[in-house]
Amino acid sequence: MHTTEDISIGYDVLEANKKLARNNRTTLEKYGITAFNIMGAIGSGKTLLIEKTIGRLGDSYRIGAIAGDVVARLDASRFEKLGIPVIGLNTGKECHLDAHLVEHGLSKLPLDKLDILFIENVGNLICPADFELGEHKRIVIVSVSEGDDIVEKHPLIFSTADLIIINKIDIAEAVNADADKMVRDARIINPRIDVLKMSLKTGEGFDKWVEFIFMA
Repeated sequence: MHTTEDISIGYDVLEANKKLARNNRTTLEKYGITAFNIMGAIGSGKTLLIEKTIGRLGDSYRIGAIAGDVVARLDASRFEKLGIPVIGLNTGKECHLDAHLVEHGLSKLPLDKLDILFIENVGNLICPADFELGEHKRIVIVSVSEGDDIVEKHPLIFSTADLIIINKIDIAEAVNADADKMVRDARIINPRIDVLKMSLKTGEGFDKWVEFIFMA
């Protein structure tokens, strides 16, 4: 006679990941590095946000990046052109970065020469939500072109974020999207959240993003 047991595999995986994430945080703090986990769907503006931030702060702060994707070299190469240390992490079939992968990335970066680390997560709003990486701040960027119901459709990732950026507000009218609705939805899901309306094209809202980094 066979017996069965309920094994919480998902719980065990997440608990193991949290332990590794705490180790990553300890490593980052040992070197005085502030890490930002940038999450969002493909086309939301993650890569451009990081590029423009490097352009703004690169002369004053030592910045590094980890680019995570199914094929990471594409975004990693964009950061490399800006002259910063970059590690590309290929996730293969996985739709998110996890703390173990980030641990490997940290081991290859010159941590003693960094002040800020940007971690660009894989492009979607579902998988990254459950996996802490050791970051200090979790940022979710969405575009009005994804529809103004995108926030309410993905409550988990917004409930765990420290900042939400509503990007491409310059085209909101053209795509029939209400950016203010997206802000309201975010604050219903997470009342403590900071929300920025931004256009990386025009620069609107970017100074407030820089202020957020300074305050982290």
